[in-house]
Amino acid sequence: MHFVTAKGILSSTNGMNLYRGCSHGCIYCDSRSKCYHMDHAFEDIEVKENALDLLEYALRHKKKKCMIGTGSMTDPYIPLEMERQTVRRALELIYKYGFGFTVITKSNNILRDLDLLQKINERTKCVVQMTLTTYDENLCRKLEPHVSTTRERFTVLKKLRDVGIPSVVWLSPILPFINDTEENISGLLNMCIEAEVYGIICFGMGLTLREGNREYFYRHLDLLFPGLKEKYIKSFGNQYMIESPNGRPLMKLFTDKCRENGIIHNNNMIFQYLQTFEEKDSAEQFNLWNLPL
Repeated sequence: MHFVTAKGILSSTNGMNLYRGCSHGCIYCDSRSKCYHMDHAFEDIEVKENALDLLEYALRHKKKKCMIGTGSMTDPYIPLEMERQTVRRALELIYKYGFGFTVITKSNNILRDLDLLQKINERTKCVVQMTLTTYDENLCRKLEPHVSTTRERFTVLKKLRDVGIPSVVWLSPILPFINDTEENISGLLNMCIEAEVYGIICFGMGLTLREGNREYFYRHLDLLFPGLKEKYIKSFGNQYMIESPNGRPLMKLFTDKCRENGIIHNNNMIFQYLQTFEEKDSAEQFNLWNLPL
């Protein structure tokens, strides 16, 4: 861990990264790519020591309320967060100033903040985005070694369902010759159906590899699946987009199951939903909050 003083905290699309780097150890992580210009070891978490001051200033001076997002580059619920509580304090500011919130995570540590997520969702809108890649728990522990397993994330999705917080699942990445099977996709989709997720984001059955994350991925293929790296090189060369040879039937399975169960699976529609700020009717809130016990 090391500290930096940031110049700003919110992007032009109102996203923020309170940390840079990650300790989850997912073997396929795109955020390791050199194009992101991270000038420190990926596991050496960068902490923006003035992030909360910057966030409060930005929220106080915004002319219009909007959704605030986090988690696109770094999972905000890394173990370090449980010690520092920067995300929790950011949520308190987001609630204080009446903004909406959405987060992408793979960690059940998010349940620590369920109270604040509920309060934001009661006033405006809060959407939790959860990544699911691997139905088999043993395989999950190989691909995503230092983060909550799929079953633990499934428990989070069901708790969100029970308290009325909408969820979106990222079905990504799907690794050729590893988890690109009908059994894997069906298992994950059945979880999404039971948890009543709002939507599922899927860019196809595959992954992306480029300088930085390709080398890390291949090192772990050598350790976990001897001989598979050579199969990747022979099949895909140095392609950026790596598509599963099973992609077509798996995408049909995906779209059919989503349609049958009323799950939105149009990526553009989901992103529009995530970006749309929705303020609950104040009169309705007043009536709800003042019902006799």
